Amino acid sequence: MNEEHNKQKKRGLFQRFLDTVEKTGNSLPHPITLFAILAGIVVISSLIVSSFDVSVDDPAEPGETIEVQNLLSGEGISYMFESMVDNFINFAPLGVVLATMIGIGVCERTGLISAGLKAFVLSIPNRMITAGLLFAAIMSSVATDAGYVVLPPLGAVIYAALGRHPIAGLATAFAGVSGGFSANLLLTSIDPMLGEMTIRAAATIDPSYAEGMNVAMNWWFIIASTILLTIVGTFVSEKIVEPRLGEYKGDYTGSLEPLKSVEKKGLVYAAVSVFLSAGLLSLLVVPEWGPMRGDNPEMPIVMSPFMDSLVAMIMILFLIPGIVYGIVTKEIQSDKDVAKQMSDTMASMGMFIVLAFTAGQFVAYFNESNLDVVMGIYGGELLTSLNIDGLPVVIGFILITATLNMFIGSASAKWAMMAPIFVPIMMQTGYSPELAQAVYRVSDSATNMMTPLLPYFAMIIAFAQKYDKRMGIGTLISTMFPFSIFFLLSWSVMLIIWMFLGVELGPNAPIYYEP
Repeated sequence: MNEEHNKQKKRGLFQRFLDTVEKTGNSLPHPITLFAILAGIVVISSLIVSSFDVSVDDPAEPGETIEVQNLLSGEGISYMFESMVDNFINFAPLGVVLATMIGIGVCERTGLISAGLKAFVLSIPNRMITAGLLFAAIMSSVATDAGYVVLPPLGAVIYAALGRHPIAGLATAFAGVSGGFSANLLLTSIDPMLGEMTIRAAATIDPSYAEGMNVAMNWWFIIASTILLTIVGTFVSEKIVEPRLGEYKGDYTGSLEPLKSVEKKGLVYAAVSVFLSAGLLSLLVVPEWGPMRGDNPEMPIVMSPFMDSLVAMIMILFLIPGIVYGIVTKEIQSDKDVAKQMSDTMASMGMFIVLAFTAGQFVAYFNESNLDVVMGIYGGELLTSLNIDGLPVVIGFILITATLNMFIGSASAKWAMMAPIFVPIMMQTGYSPELAQAVYRVSDSATNMMTPLLPYFAMIIAFAQKYDKRMGIGTLISTMFPFSIFFLLSWSVMLIIWMFLGVELGPNAPIYYEP
C-alpha cells in the first residue's frame, strides 16, 4: 500500500492529471457507441435550442440569418432517415482511408514496409528517430489529409521495431500530422484556401489593401513553425509521453535483424519503381501542357486538379512498389496474391468502417442543425463584447479558436465563419489581416489532436487498438494532451515574439495594418 502511494507521489501533479483524464475518458462508452450518443445529443439539442428561436446573422450573406434547425421536426426526421447512407458514404476519412490502405496494405503484406523501415532505422541514429518522424508528419500536410492515414501506423511500426512503445510512435506522428497541420516548409492547399477567405474579409474594411495581399501571406511564419514544432514535439514525446506509457508489454513486436539479400534487391527495385512512377505522375502537372495543371498562374501546382487527386496518387505510389517488391521476393506470384492482400487489408479495417458509420451521422447532424455555425458566431461576438484591443485581443482570439476547434473540426468551415468577424476586429485594432490568419492557424491546429470530433480521431483509435485492445478515447486524449498544450503555448509565444519584432509573416505580409 505504501509502495503504491509512493509511486503516485513520484508521478507528479501533471502525470496524475493525465491519469485522471485517461480514467475519465476511458469510462466513456466504446467510441462506436459514443458517436451514436453524441448524435442523439445533437438531435435533442437542436430541438431545445430551436424552440428559443435562436438565430445569428449570416457572415457570408449580409441581411440573411442562420437559425438552428430542429432535427426532430417532420422535415428533420425525414432528413435523418434519408441521409443515413449518404452520411456514412460521405464521411470525409472513409474514402481517403480505404483507398490509401489498398496501396499500403499491399506494401505491408509483401514485406516492403517492414524491410523499408528496417533499412531506415538501421541507417540513422536512434536519437534522430523521433525528430525525423515528427518532421515527416508535419510536412505531410502537403498531401492534405493523407498523412493521417500513412504516418501514425508507420510511426507505431518504427517504434515497435526499435523495442519502444508503439503507441508513443503513433501519438508522435499523430501530433505532427494534426497539431502541425498549419506548419510546413512549402505552401500547401490550405494556404490558398484560407488566404482567399482572409483577403475577402479584409476587403470589407479596406478593398485597396486587400488587392495587395497574396495567399502566401504566412509562408515565413509556417517555415519557422515547422522547426519549432519539431523541436517541441520531440521533447514532449521523449520526456513526457513515452516515459508515461512505460514498457510495452503487448503481443506485437518488431524485428531489426539485418536485411536479407533478396530484401535488399526488392528494396532497390521498389525504389526504382517509385522514382519512375513519381516521374510519370509529375508529367501530369509540372510541364505547362500538363493536363492536371491549375489555371492560377501564380500557383499552378498548389491550386490544381493534381493536388485534389493526391489520395489517388499516394495509393499508386504505394501499390506499384508493393507489387514490384512482392514479385522480386516471390511474395507475389500471380494477380490472385495481390487481390488477396488487398481484401485482407480491407477485412482488417472492419472496426474503422463501423466507427465511420456512427461518426458520419454525428458530424452530418451537427452540420445540418447549424449548431456549429451558431456556436462559432456566438464565440466571436463574445470576444467583441469584451471590448479589448492590442495583445489581449490576440490572446482571446487564440483561446476562442482553440476551444471552438474542439467542436468544429473543419479549418475552412471555421475560418469561413470567423474571418468576416475577426479580420475586421484585428484591422480595427491596428493588426494586419495576415496576422489574423496566422493567429487562427496556430490555435486551430494545436487542439486538433484533442477532439473526438476530428474526423480521423476514430481512425487513430482503431490503429492504436492493434497494439492495445484497451485503448479508448480517454487514453488517446491523455496521451495527446501534452503535445497539444505544449504546441499551443510554444507556438503562441513564438507568434507574440514575432509580433513584437515586427518581422513580416510572409511575402509582403506585415504585422501591423496601416490604412
